[in-house]
Amino acid sequence: MDKGFVFLDEMLHGVRWDAKYATWDNFTGKPVDGYEVNRIAGTYSLALALLEAQKQAADLGYGLLLWDGYRPKRAVDCFMHWAGQPEDNLTKERYYPNIERAEMVAKGYVARQSSHSRGSAVDLTLYYLDTGTLVSMGGGFDFMDERSHHAAIGIADMEAKNRGYLCSIMENSGFESYSFEWWHYVLRNEPYPNSYFDFPVA
Repeated sequence: MDKGFVFLDEMLHGVRWDAKYATWDNFTGKPVDGYEVNRIAGTYSLALALLEAQKQAADLGYGLLLWDGYRPKRAVDCFMHWAGQPEDNLTKERYYPNIERAEMVAKGYVARQSSHSRGSAVDLTLYYLDTGTLVSMGGGFDFMDERSHHAAIGIADMEAKNRGYLCSIMENSGFESYSFEWWHYVLRNEPYPNSYFDFPVA
């Protein structure tokens, strides 16, 4: 682990996580280059801000579930290579039913240079502390569709409110939202705004 980075679970006691890109359960259909363990890493600054988000969420009866944090550059390169391959339909219906694989970059769902590689971006959702059940957000992680936009139409009023709760918690904890993905947030004052790291999550 590079200096200034930590495994987030070491600082956020009780946080839940599911590092999708370390598993077969992601839009590429297999573990992604650079993810060698199922844990979420990030900068120390990211961890401190998430501690505040965790506290605010808990005050409302929610916990945090993390899907991704720091993303090695080699993982981004893996996404780019995958996006350029012929369609095999293995994950299309679940993750990008209404666009072509090659459109992911142009439509803003996959970046050639990811804020995650700077170490202070996070993908996450909320769950109910009393039951452990995920809060309904009107669509799943990495669903590449207008339904995932913050201003999406066609989702239930409660799902829109739930996205609003997450957004409020994160923005009040020092993060900025991303209009195309309700789950993606970047630390407003990130420590390495011009650095893109490539050490593995190991």
